[in-house]
Amino acid sequence: MEYEAIADLPLTIEEASTERLERETSSEFTRVTTVVSLTGPAQNGDETATGRGEDVTYETEDHDRLAETGLPDLTGEWTIDSFSARLGDLDLFPGGAPDRDVFRNYRRWGVESAALDLALRQAETDLGSELDRTAEPVRFVASTRLGEPPTTDRLESLRERVPDLEFKLDPIPAWDAELVAAIDEAVGTEAVQILDLKGQYEGTEVDVPADPALYERVLEAFPEAVIEDPALTDETWPLFEDPAVRSRVSWDAPIHGIADIEALPWDPDWLNIKPSRFGSLESLCETIAYCDERDVRLYGGGQFELGVGRGQLQRLASLCYPDGPNDIAPRAYNDLDIGDGLPRSPLELSTDSVGFR
Repeated sequence: MEYEAIADLPLTIEEASTERLERETSSEFTRVTTVVSLTGPAQNGDETATGRGEDVTYETEDHDRLAETGLPDLTGEWTIDSFSARLGDLDLFPGGAPDRDVFRNYRRWGVESAALDLALRQAETDLGSELDRTAEPVRFVASTRLGEPPTTDRLESLRERVPDLEFKLDPIPAWDAELVAAIDEAVGTEAVQILDLKGQYEGTEVDVPADPALYERVLEAFPEAVIEDPALTDETWPLFEDPAVRSRVSWDAPIHGIADIEALPWDPDWLNIKPSRFGSLESLCETIAYCDERDVRLYGGGQFELGVGRGQLQRLASLCYPDGPNDIAPRAYNDLDIGDGLPRSPLELSTDSVGFR
């Protein structure tokens, strides 16, 4: 994915605005995000065009402060590259610094993705055309937690509605042998495509401490699953000395650019691509190109997007890694109550729309 293909796209911004979104999720927390809208003249000059992106910062207070302060002045005539350089000089948290520095990347992605959407609309084109890539149907998995204490109830309910659905699950120490057997009986271990150990998070509500017994249990019980973000400690490291096991390991939370890939303990076979972690379009594009050159297998990851962000992740996956176990299922899969008519994988995307959504 070449950044040069989009870097020189012209961009004219006349107005910027934000909209706060809020929703209860299947993971039993209230998700708040902010949609960023950038508006400028359409190509014919008589109408306006609007580009949108989504800030997926996790702290509600950061979104509340943004609703009060608004964004810094973003108006002017730019290219995608010059606009990105300008964002690098701005404080996008004028109401106060975020709790975690990575949230600065999240907000920057919300603004840059809106800028890309607007630039493409002003040029009356789409991302695939600029990258010379064809959009393909997107394979996706459903990400769900099993509760505390964990049960297979939600897995069974989802499978009743979508019989061939695949999953990404988050093991916790309460996953004993009995639960693993219940998962196998409910959906089959082959349906579990990703096991996210969440061992690379620190100081968050989703941290899961390294547990060698849990790691050994799931490595053996789910022999085909991708293993995401293990914590490598003196106790868990021996489990990953086998090259066959290492080839199943994927990384997510530590990856914000190429330097983070090169700092991994071994050359990766898998990576989870969350665009918000990269912040800038340039870093995202360079990382995808780096992985393409080295045959690193990619899949997209979601962050409970409530607005245009989820569709943008699906669009990116359709162009760059459509066959991966993409953790970007349609938003209905994140509803507290499981409804009927859930979309099935692979997801067919429109191929005749302009912009980046």
